[in-house]
Amino acid sequence: MWSGANRAAEEFYAGLLQKFDEEKKGICKGPFIYEADVQVQLISKGQPNPLKNILHENETMFIVEKVPLEKEEPSHVEELPSEETAISDLSTSENVGLLALPVGRARQLIGFYTMAHNPNMTHLKINRPVAALPPLWVRCDGSDPEGISWLGAELLSTSSSVTGVVLYMVTCRVDKNYSVNLEDLKKSHKKRHHLSTLTASGFARYELFKSTALDDIVAASQTTITLDISWSPVDEILQTPPLSSTAALNIKVESGEPRGPLSQLHRELKFLLVLADGLRTGVTEWPESLEAKSAVELVQEFLNELNNLNEFGDSTKKDTEIVKNDAAAVDGSIECLLTVRGDLDFAEQLWCKMSSSVISYQDLVKCFTLVIQSLQHGDIQPWLHSGSRSLLSKLIHQSYHGAMDTVSLSGTVPVQMLLEIGLDKLKKDYICFFIGQELASLNHLEYFISPSVDTQEQVHRVQKLHHILEIVVSCMLFIKPQHELLFSLTQSCIKYYEQNPLDEQHIFQLPVRPTAVKDLYQNEKPQKWRVEINSGQKKVKTVWQLSDSPPVDHLNFHRPDFSELTLNGSLEERISFTNMVTCSQVHFK
Repeated sequence: MWSGANRAAEEFYAGLLQKFDEEKKGICKGPFIYEADVQVQLISKGQPNPLKNILHENETMFIVEKVPLEKEEPSHVEELPSEETAISDLSTSENVGLLALPVGRARQLIGFYTMAHNPNMTHLKINRPVAALPPLWVRCDGSDPEGISWLGAELLSTSSSVTGVVLYMVTCRVDKNYSVNLEDLKKSHKKRHHLSTLTASGFARYELFKSTALDDIVAASQTTITLDISWSPVDEILQTPPLSSTAALNIKVESGEPRGPLSQLHRELKFLLVLADGLRTGVTEWPESLEAKSAVELVQEFLNELNNLNEFGDSTKKDTEIVKNDAAAVDGSIECLLTVRGDLDFAEQLWCKMSSSVISYQDLVKCFTLVIQSLQHGDIQPWLHSGSRSLLSKLIHQSYHGAMDTVSLSGTVPVQMLLEIGLDKLKKDYICFFIGQELASLNHLEYFISPSVDTQEQVHRVQKLHHILEIVVSCMLFIKPQHELLFSLTQSCIKYYEQNPLDEQHIFQLPVRPTAVKDLYQNEKPQKWRVEINSGQKKVKTVWQLSDSPPVDHLNFHRPDFSELTLNGSLEERISFTNMVTCSQVHFK
């Protein structure tokens, strides 16, 4: 019996050590299999971590779980799901329980890990001194009376040797009527660790905004804004964080919210990306027209209007007023934060008309042919902003003197011409917003608006600038922060995107004073509330947490019957999840 356990510990440690060494050398072979039923992955710092909702740490660790079952081939004849099946699927994850191990098997693996690192186990065939490995965490199926969902082990060590191990146990359950007392948690911690002094630190997360689906077809965006607050000491369970706490906003925004005030501008950006992709790949996926009239008809009417008017400024004013009314219709309950500029020049107005109506390359050629012919005949002498380097701007300036270069509207030239005027228009839109709101200067925006890089890179940078705008406007709408906070947020986003590619999944964190956001959380229920009790040793702790979503992704929690729900209620509002983290120390010497 003991020889079998010794051999198993040796083999398990050898597999862990090999995986750790491969990771350090940059060799990625995926999880390794141990005894056919267990797989082990090494999660590096910064990678998605299945324990993030429990440990709130982001360090390297081994994740041990059951080898997934092979998926069965789907039947060629698929039955339509019944109403009962459809409802059942809402409360059962597709992969629930597949990766979790029985608690007995998990304890065995934790034992192998502990044995291998124990310097007193000299009979094991392991090189000494033993190499200290990262913490080991095992998924558990929660089938035991305590409902254990994770077991973990983390080494205690000095600079020269491993001196012990901290063993963790995580339990999780659905608890509608939870009853826990802070003093009881403290007494339990003191008794378990034989300590006389301790501290209790609190953490609360409030969901300030989360986008919802428009309907069954249009999915919700991934936009979320949460507020994290930390404090110490904690006076009672579910204590409202005091104003002396440390707080930070977590902001993740997905561009293109169809109900938002930036939907029109985002549509223009998407069309710009279509043109850029067309130039890069040679294939342009033209979008559907948003206009009742064709692009050629709209451009011809625009040119006729310019030809008949004595003052170009009247045309600008008329077009701007129309677009402003359209923008205001996006959401009548709020004041539109980004109105169309009142100084759109000829090229920008042309972009507005063509970007919403061009549906083919032929449309593009015909529209620019009309414009060039009007310039050649002297029918129009349009006004332009200074500083544009576009081909159309060059032709317009030449038309002032009655001599224009001959332009062949073939190949990629028409696409490039429209892309150039779109870039100029959007850059100026963003400049006007950030400078007008006193959130940035031209120097701050230089990286995003510089024409000194190639066209594709300019488009990429404008896309990043649009995401910054979406982030700022989302905060203005849903948090209504002070200008100082908005300025700091804008500068933080600018610095990030000067060094990183576009990433709409990135969570921007912004420290805030609780006094500045107290109205957003003091009368609200937290999405997550946690107390951590420790005695000055980081690894020795007791944690109790309440949340409105499962902190463990591999267990199938029993949920209330759907009949309990009201039309205005939701399942999440009816239930709470509690999880507890306890630990014990084992010293080898």
